[in-house]
Amino acid sequence: MRLLSLTTLLAALACTARAELKLPAIIGDNMVLQQKQTNPLWGWDAPGTEVTVKFGDQTKTAKAGADGKWTVKLDPVPANAKPATISIKGTTAKELKNVLVGEVWICSGQSNMQWNVGSSWDSDLEIATAKYPNIRLITVPNLGTQEPQKDFKGEWKECSPATVGGFSAVGFFYGRVLHNMLDVPVGLINNAWGGSAAEAWVNRGELEKDARFKLLMENTKKNEAFLTSPAAKTKYDADLANWKKQADEAKKVGKPFTARAPAPPDAWLRGNARPGNIYNGALLPTIGYGIKGAIWYQGESNAGRAYEYASLFPFMIQNWRNEWKQGDFPFYWVQLADFMAEKTDAGQATASQWAELRESQTKTQNAIKNGGQAVIIDLGEANDIHPKNKRDVAERLARLALVKDYGMKLPYRSPEFKAAEFAGDKAIVTLDTFGSSLRTVDVTEVKGFVVCGEDKKWTWAEAKITGKDKIEVSAKGVAKPVAVRYAWSDNPVCNLYSIDGLPVTPFRSDDFEMLTKPKQ
Repeated sequence: MRLLSLTTLLAALACTARAELKLPAIIGDNMVLQQKQTNPLWGWDAPGTEVTVKFGDQTKTAKAGADGKWTVKLDPVPANAKPATISIKGTTAKELKNVLVGEVWICSGQSNMQWNVGSSWDSDLEIATAKYPNIRLITVPNLGTQEPQKDFKGEWKECSPATVGGFSAVGFFYGRVLHNMLDVPVGLINNAWGGSAAEAWVNRGELEKDARFKLLMENTKKNEAFLTSPAAKTKYDADLANWKKQADEAKKVGKPFTARAPAPPDAWLRGNARPGNIYNGALLPTIGYGIKGAIWYQGESNAGRAYEYASLFPFMIQNWRNEWKQGDFPFYWVQLADFMAEKTDAGQATASQWAELRESQTKTQNAIKNGGQAVIIDLGEANDIHPKNKRDVAERLARLALVKDYGMKLPYRSPEFKAAEFAGDKAIVTLDTFGSSLRTVDVTEVKGFVVCGEDKKWTWAEAKITGKDKIEVSAKGVAKPVAVRYAWSDNPVCNLYSIDGLPVTPFRSDDFEMLTKPKQ
């Protein structure tokens, strides 16, 4: 009996010796707390341990649960650029140093948000002048998994020429505008992943409950079944052998060989398109951290399913808000830029999946609360899906936040389609200019319009501005137009702006069936 008691005591002492207060990467030195709202802090310790957190004149306590997790909520405090220390004591103790209070934003999406400062225009000057110790940066590594993650490897860093080069360019330029305009610290959390699909950013369980995404999830399960089957391994081995053969043959005759090696079956399973993968691997470890809002640049990977995106994108935003438990926090996104070859045939030009995706993004403004869109139909590059001008992109996003969240008086919203009237051989288009008026850029002639008659054959149109918010559109050969579109192609030639320099949002007056609508 005495031996058993001694063994039990030694085991307990060993567990106590191993017990340690642990914090997630998102909570550490150099972090920024969101001003004027409750800020949750959490970590892990031995079950039952009382944890005490001290910040300024606040003292908060919590008890670690059966799974070891504990959470406290700091009371709201105003912005503060004076570095502070947060003391946390449980089984062991930690001090978080150089903590500031200000504005915190998530920077998310695919490669155009991930695209770093060092690869953008003027990177030499941007990096050399990035001396902003009160802007703090943290990047979440790309991890795709169906297993919910509690943490990631990363750390908050002060923004400097040594740290900014690899950070999201849109994120940094956006944060810099807010920092300079508001004169408060800014924290930026970058979790973008190039090539990612929107469904990978959503809690998979929630997708499976919604009938609108039945086809998406059916296709997902079919793909999963195949990729985990012996047939997939056999196909991969054959494809790889064939690829190696082609590479060897090219090498023998001195020809270049640029074809990519086939991806192994598990690449998609742990990649950035499988529903729930990024949600579990990169988003979940940050959910709950106090933020002001999110900025988003994504859609290219969903362009082939633009019709579905009109439901999926607002669903994703609402999923984030539900799980963050911070209400309808601001969510601003970038509409797809112009990309790919310009097409001279009006019919071919208007058959565009990218145009349909842009429309789904525009519709999301009415589908959710507290959202907004930055239109960049003039900032793309025909031969590069990654336009290098990220500063203008970020500044258009920043206008949304500065007006909608910080009360400033600035032009912030691109003109949008309001109505079209058809009289004789003309279409009279009315735009909502949001208090501004219209102008052209580069040439006086308005470019970018097409019209069609009952036959639905599109023809390039002539257009002219006839008022503060009106354009008259007509085309030779179309005696009685029934529909009008503007900038409705992959890479439209268009030049209509507000007088404040914001491009008119691509639009269509018709409700013709979308190319990307699934066939029944």
